[in-house]
Amino acid sequence: MNDDLKALIRTIPDFPRPGIQFRDITTLLLDPAGLAATVERMVAATQGPVDLVAGIEARGFLFAAALAVPLKAGVLLIRKDGKLPGATIAEDYALEYGQDRIAMHEDALVPGQRVLLVDDLIATGGTARAAIRLLRKAGADVSQAQFVIDLPDLGGADALRGDGVRVDALFDFAGH
Repeated sequence: MNDDLKALIRTIPDFPRPGIQFRDITTLLLDPAGLAATVERMVAATQGPVDLVAGIEARGFLFAAALAVPLKAGVLLIRKDGKLPGATIAEDYALEYGQDRIAMHEDALVPGQRVLLVDDLIATGGTARAAIRLLRKAGADVSQAQFVIDLPDLGGADALRGDGVRVDALFDFAGH
């Protein structure tokens, strides 16, 4: 269905380590028609009104801002801990080897606001699940998440669905 956009993604083998097929979205971002179609299709997949579009650092910021304009929503930034000025709330999550932490401003939303979570890619879902926990801890209504790319073999989209979130991706790639 979105093969035209999928064709704009460059695959870089063995990056960042052997066996990984890195899906490079920068080639899509460089294509004006492809970028516009990506945003239009993601907007069309959005269900109901949203108050805020939350983007996960860093490529998620690009898509969150682009979607927020036609959705008439604000943009909420979810960043690595220590990158935001002012008072924040944070959430820890597991990495393959260790832990990481994401944060948002504690006053970034009003409890009950409808938030759409956006990022460029969903793999294992660790960061996205932590973002949803963080948003919900702040009182957000998070019922949908959108991604350009899904790597379904890694299970992240299914994990989000298990958390009660509708997940949409424009296309997927098999493998890692």
